[in-house]
Amino acid sequence: MKNSAKFLTIAIAAFTIGLTAGNYAVSDVPSNFKVAVVDVQKVVASSSQVKALKADQAKKGQELAKFIETAKTAIDKEKDAAKKKALEEKYNKEFQSKRKVIAKDYETKLLAIDKNISSIIDAKAKANGYNLVLAKGVVLSGGTDITDQISSSIK
Repeated sequence: MKNSAKFLTIAIAAFTIGLTAGNYAVSDVPSNFKVAVVDVQKVVASSSQVKALKADQAKKGQELAKFIETAKTAIDKEKDAAKKKALEEKYNKEFQSKRKVIAKDYETKLLAIDKNISSIIDAKAKANGYNLVLAKGVVLSGGTDITDQISSSIK
């Protein structure tokens, strides 16, 4: 009985200290702390850079499809099994190489666009005196929505 009373006392003391420390940490937020929210998906969807990248990817996808059709036709025309297999390997290697180049180019351009959008968000937030910018999808309530300002700057 004495041990459980002792444990209960220690637990209550630890809880009280933790609650007090938590309240102290929250109270350090200045009264003029400004929070902005941005609908990142909307900003990305309205970006002309992203639209151009998607169009470029679609064009390259069509070029790859055309390459596959050309390769298939060439392989189907070949009657010798050994030559047919060699052609398949040749076209497969060439296809994989083209696909890697396209993927690397896409990734490079996408990272550049992401960096550009992030820098615009950061610059707008600093210019308007915001201390914190959060994605709109993670905020339940509060914050000033600056999505339209960002979208107009990105175009």
